[in-house]
Amino acid sequence: MVAWGNKLMVQSVRRFGRVLALPRMGSFNSAPKILNDDIQDKDVRLPEAISRIELLKHCQKYLQLHPMIKRNFRLSPGYESDYSANFHKLNSVSKAYSDYVSDACNIRVLQWNILSQALGVMNDNFARCPDSALDWNFRRYRIVEEMIQYCPDIICLQEVDHFNFLKHVLGTQGYEGMFFPKPDSPCFYIEGNNGPDGCAIFYRKNKFDLVKNENKILEIWRVQSNQVAVMAVLRIRETGQEVCVVTTHLKARQGALLSTLRNEQGKDLLQFVMNNCDNRPIVLCGDFNAEPSEPVYETILNSRHFSSAYASYDISGLRSADREPPYTTWKIRDEGEICHTIDYIFYSHDAMEVEAVLDFPSGDEIGKDRVPSYLYPSDHFSLVCDLRLTNCL
Repeated sequence: MVAWGNKLMVQSVRRFGRVLALPRMGSFNSAPKILNDDIQDKDVRLPEAISRIELLKHCQKYLQLHPMIKRNFRLSPGYESDYSANFHKLNSVSKAYSDYVSDACNIRVLQWNILSQALGVMNDNFARCPDSALDWNFRRYRIVEEMIQYCPDIICLQEVDHFNFLKHVLGTQGYEGMFFPKPDSPCFYIEGNNGPDGCAIFYRKNKFDLVKNENKILEIWRVQSNQVAVMAVLRIRETGQEVCVVTTHLKARQGALLSTLRNEQGKDLLQFVMNNCDNRPIVLCGDFNAEPSEPVYETILNSRHFSSAYASYDISGLRSADREPPYTTWKIRDEGEICHTIDYIFYSHDAMEVEAVLDFPSGDEIGKDRVPSYLYPSDHFSLVCDLRLTNCL
C-alpha cells in the first residue's frame, strides 16, 4: 500500500483486486508549508482565580453591541417530574449568570466545531459574514462565552488552532485539556496561521481524574489519513466510575467516494474505541461531516450499543436518522446556502440515558446571513446534552 502523497491530488490504491482513485488525504496542494507556533494569544492574561461570572462579563465587554444567540435546554420525556426541580437552572444558564452543577451520576457534554481561525478567514468563503466578525480578537471571547455559559463537565472541540488560548482561559475555570493536531493540517498552507488545527478535550478537574489519554491518526484501509481522534478515560472522583470520552473530525466534502472514505474512517475509529475503552460507558462525539443518511452514521449506531443523544430525545418512533435535528451547521458560501446535520453526540445507551439537550436556534434567531456572524462565532452550532449514568455507584 502506498502512502498518501502531499504533492498529488489523486492517487490509486488497490483494494480487493480493484484500483480506486482516491483524493489526496492531506491538505491543499504542493504549496510550501508555513510552520508557525501557537503564540498569537500572548496578550491574554487572566487571573487564575477569576470567577465564571467575571469571565463572562470580561468576554461580553468586547461584544456589547452584539449579544449572542440565546438557547434553551429541553428535558427528555420521562424526566420532566424527576428533573423539574433543576430545570430553572438549566434555562437560566443561557440567560443570566446562574451556575449549573451536575451531580456525580450526571455528565454534561458540550460538542463543538469552533471553526479554525486560519480556515475561517482565508479558506471558507463565508459570503455574508463581515470581516470584523471573523477577527480573532472578537471571535475568541465569543467562543469562550459559548462554552462556559453552559457549565459543561466535558468539552469536545474540533478545528482548534488556538489551543494555548483555550487552555489558559478554560484553566481559570478548573478545566484541564489535551490536544492532538492533524498531521497535515490545511492551516499549514495559510499565511499567518497559528499552527495546525486539530481536536481537543477539556474536562473539569474537580469532578474527574484522568486515567489515560490516547490519540489516533485515523486510517483508511490501513493507510493513515489526515483526520484524527482524541480519547480520554476519566474517573469520577466521587464514585470511582470511569467514562471513556472520544472526539473526532472526519473527512469533509460531498460525494459517494468521500462517503465511503468517511465510513472507513468510522470503522477505524470504532476499533480505536474498542481497543481503549473496554467495557466503560462511552461518549463519542465530533464533526463527522456526514448526514444521517450516510453509511458511517449507521456504522456507529450498529456498534457498541451506541445511540445519538439528540435523536434519543425524540420518541416519535421514527428511525434514528429521521429524529436528528434539521441542522447543526448553517452557512452561506459563494456557492450558496449550506444547511446540514453533520455533528453528533453518541453515547452508550446500555449505560447512560439522555436527560436534556440544548435546543438549536430557529432560522429567524440565526438571522438571514446565517453563521458565522456577530451573533455566533462558528459555522457549526454547539451540541450540549445531559447524560445520566444508569448504574451509578
